[in-house]
Amino acid sequence: VQLVESGGGLVQPGGSLRLSCAASGFTFSTSARGWFRQAPGKERDIVAAINWSGGVTYYADSVKGRFTVSRDNAKNSLYLQMNSLKPEDTAVYYCAARQESWYGIHRYEYHFWGQGTQVTVSS
Repeated sequence: VQLVESGGGLVQPGGSLRLSCAASGFTFSTSARGWFRQAPGKERDIVAAINWSGGVTYYADSVKGRFTVSRDNAKNSLYLQMNSLKPEDTAVYYCAARQESWYGIHRYEYHFWGQGTQVTVSS
């Protein structure tokens, strides 16, 4: 099982980035997925999650209205569109997958993890 994130980088406050996560090695289309982030010295927390079909999503309060999670099961891919970025969004972003079809919001509920991609919001 392999999850590979891409799309991170340096962006100015108010800017946008789109993260992608490519999956291989398991039945992606029936598994729920999530995006987490971890800032230096802090815990790895949920950002957004999506169920197997993409029909149900969850967002942390801090990103509601700014971030959008989506998936393309035909491409085995997960996405996170991040708009109106703030300095406090700076973190390493991780994509995760769990074997169940319904999403979880806790780190321990996910079985597979990517290596992370750095997002830095700074002027």
